[in-house]
Amino acid sequence: MPGIAVIGTQWGDEGKAKIVDFLAGGADAVVRTSGGNNAGHTVVINDKRYRFSSVPCGIIHPNVLGIIGNGSAVNPAELLAEMDRLRAEGFYVDNVRISWRAHLVMPYHLILDSLMNEVHEGGDGDPASARYGIRPCYMDKIERIGIRVCDLLQPEVFARKVRRNTQMKNRLITRVYGGVKQADAEQTIKEYMEYAERLAPYITDTGELLEDMLDSGKRVIFEGAQATMLDPDYGTYPFVTTSYPTIGGMAIGSGVGLHAIEHSLGVIKAYTSRAGKGPFPTEIFGEGAQTLRDRGNEYEPSGQFRRVGWFDAVAVGYAARVNGLDGFALTKMNALRDMREIQICTGYKLNGEIIKTVPASAEVMAQCEPVYETVPGWGQINGCSSFEELPDRAKYFIRRIEELTGVPVLILELGLGRNKIIRTRDVSWLADMGTD
Repeated sequence: MPGIAVIGTQWGDEGKAKIVDFLAGGADAVVRTSGGNNAGHTVVINDKRYRFSSVPCGIIHPNVLGIIGNGSAVNPAELLAEMDRLRAEGFYVDNVRISWRAHLVMPYHLILDSLMNEVHEGGDGDPASARYGIRPCYMDKIERIGIRVCDLLQPEVFARKVRRNTQMKNRLITRVYGGVKQADAEQTIKEYMEYAERLAPYITDTGELLEDMLDSGKRVIFEGAQATMLDPDYGTYPFVTTSYPTIGGMAIGSGVGLHAIEHSLGVIKAYTSRAGKGPFPTEIFGEGAQTLRDRGNEYEPSGQFRRVGWFDAVAVGYAARVNGLDGFALTKMNALRDMREIQICTGYKLNGEIIKTVPASAEVMAQCEPVYETVPGWGQINGCSSFEELPDRAKYFIRRIEELTGVPVLILELGLGRNKIIRTRDVSWLADMGTD
C-alpha cells in the first residue's frame, strides 16, 4: 500500500488536520515529519474541537500508530502534557512512537527564542517566531551541537552535553543578547531525566518501524507542519519556518526513502490566509477581509488574527510543481458563501509584465500585483453531501482551480466534522482511505 503525503500548499492553516483525520480512518500509521509544538492542528468530532501540537492527529483512531519522526523538534514537557490531556479526553496515546533521532527543545532554546525575537522585531527581515524554542533547536541541529531523544536514554552522555551547551548558551544569552535569565544545567538534567523515564517506552527507531510497515503492505500517511510557502528553500524567505514541510522534507523527516511516498495530496483553502509578516500578493483589507476572517475562523489560538486574501493560483500551482502533487483536498469553500463575485489570482504583474511563478526574493514578491479573474459566487453549500449536489457555480470554481494548477481536486470539505468531507473522484490510491 502506498505512503501518502498530506502537504499544505499555501501559508499554512489550510485544514490539513481534518484531511489527515479523515484519511486516517483507513490508515495504519500517521507520521509527523517536521515542526514541533508550535504547530496547531485542530479536528472537530461531534461538534467538539480537539487540538494537536506534537502528537499526530491520526491517533484519534485507536488502531493507528502516531509517529513523531526524526525531523520533528520535541519539547518533552509539552509532549507529555499533550499526551496527558489527550488521554483525559479519552484517546489512546500508548500508540505514540518517538524517533530516537528527533532533536530536543531545551530550556535555553526557549530563552534564546524570546531574546532573538526582540532583536529581530522592527528589522527589515523580521523573521519572528512563535517563541516555542523551535528555531534555536533547529539552529543547533545544523550547527551539530543539538541534543537528541536518544541522548535521554544515556544519562551520562545527556548530562555532559547539557552542561557543555548550557555554559555556551548562557554566554550567548548574556553577552550577545543582553539577557538576564539563564538556563540551569543541573535543574535541566534533573527535569529531563524525569521526562526520560516517562518517554522511554515510546522511543524507538521509527524509520525502521515505518519501513517494516510499508514493506508489509501497511498504510502510512505522512503529515507535515506548516506549508509549502513557509519552506526555508521554496517559501517566502526569510518569512518562513525552520524545518521542511515540502515532500522532500517528509522523506528526510520520517527516515524512509522517497520511494515510500508514492502519492502526494495538497491541501488548499478556497481563499488564502497568512499568519505574521511577509509578502502576500492577494491580501485584502477592510470589511470584506473581516467578514472572510470571521467566516473562516482565521484566528490563532492566542486570538491574533490572520491576514486573508483571495485564492492565489500562482502560489498553489508553484506548490504543486515543488511537491509533484497528485491531487488536492479543497477546504473552506463555505466561507465564501453569499459573495456575489469571487476573485482568483491567475498571475502577478511585475514591472509592467505578467509572470506566472513565485519570485525567489521576498522583496520582489512584495512588489507583485495580483492579476485577477472574476468568477460568480455560489451561495450556500453546507447542505450538500456530494459533488453532484453542488451549485454549478461552485463546480465551475473547482474546475477553474484544476485548470489553472493542472491538479485535480479529489477531496472536498464542506463544513465542520468528518461527515462534511466528500470525494469528487474515485482514484485507486485513495480507495481504501477515509472515515465513514
